[in-house]
This record gives sequence, C-alpha cells and structure tokens, in this order.
Amino acid sequence: MTGRTVRAEQASATRELILTAAERLFAERGVYAVSNRQVSEAAGQGNNAAVGYHFGTKADLVRAIVRKHVVRIEEIRARLLADVGDSDELRDWVNCVVRPLLEHLAALGSPTWYARFCAQVMTDPALRQIMVEESLAAPTLRQAVEGMHRCLPEVPAEVRAERGELARHLIVHMPAERERALAAGVRTPRRTWEDAATGLTDAIVGLWRAPVTGGPQGE
Repeated sequence: MTGRTVRAEQASATRELILTAAERLFAERGVYAVSNRQVSEAAGQGNNAAVGYHFGTKADLVRAIVRKHVVRIEEIRARLLADVGDSDELRDWVNCVVRPLLEHLAALGSPTWYARFCAQVMTDPALRQIMVEESLAAPTLRQAVEGMHRCLPEVPAEVRAERGELARHLIVHMPAERERALAAGVRTPRRTWEDAATGLTDAIVGLWRAPVTGGPQGE
C-alpha cells in the first residue's frame, strides 16, 4: 500500500467521522447553534479547521450529509417503484414516497439522527434549498409523485399543491418526532419504523382522498 493510498484512506475516515458528528450535533442542537470547532472536537479532530479543510462551508457540510443518505434512500425507492410498475392504486405510489426514508432509518440501527437533521434543515430558509436540490428533486421521488398525481385527476391543481405541502410536512416531521422519542426512551405510537411507515402512508392517503371544499384562494 502506497503512502498516497494510506493518506487517502485516512482522509476518507476523517470525513466520515466529521459527517457523523455533524449530523448528530445538528440534529440535537440546530445547524447554526453548532460551530465547526464543536464538530471537529466531537469528531475527535485536534485540528479545529478540519471541517473547513474537508468540506468547505457549513452549507457544503450539510449538503454532504444529505448526499450520504440520499444514495441509499434512492436505492430503496427504486426497488419499490420496480414492484409498483404501472399501478393505478394511490396507496402504492404514496408508499413509494413515504417508506424509503423510514426503511433507511430502520436499517441504520439505533440511535439515529438523520430524521431530526432533516427537520432542522427543512425549517431553515437558507438551507432548505439544499434539501430540495439533493433529496426532493431525486429522479425516483419525481417518478413516485408523478404516479401519485395520475391517481388524482379529480383534485384541482391548486389543491394538489396545497396537499403536497401538507404531505411534505408530515413526511419530514413525523419521523423526526419518532426519532426524538426513541432517543429519549419515550413510548411511540408504532412499534417499529416499518409500522410507522404504514401509519404515515395511511394518513397521507387519507389526506389526498379528503373532500375538496371550495379551494385555496392564493394571491
């Protein structure tokens, strides 16, 4: 093994330590409440400039964390989409939107921090666009959403946009609440992440199938 290979492996290991430490701290405290120095210390790095050296800005670090998880989430969704085929059942498509994140969280073991990290990022105006670009714009997610919309021809476009936003809030914040409860040792409504995915899918199918009374009067 050459010296260059050893250095590359060491750099890769350091990056992974930083990503893990940053994800946990951002999830627990909020992104802007945590300094790069605190991340470096939590990652066991004596050099306080390690985060900037390996990732650049805090936004770059957030993007790297998202990308780390999106790869696996995309793989899960692609598998579910292959099983769905050209289904005309709304629930099949909602399941493809909801389940990949929760299945990924289940596979990570315990504890996890990614759901709370996502909730922190999605509520920050400066960072939300990163999540949109890296996660919400993923090709498999677009395919699942398009399939879902094909099952809802009777829902007006403005109502569809409104309910899509409501569904996004549920998909982001309900897993975060479950993850927070698990970290605190608090009893959760559903026993497993798989059960939680089923319950969340039920809720979002109901949201989409709810009657339309009037409609949004956006400006």
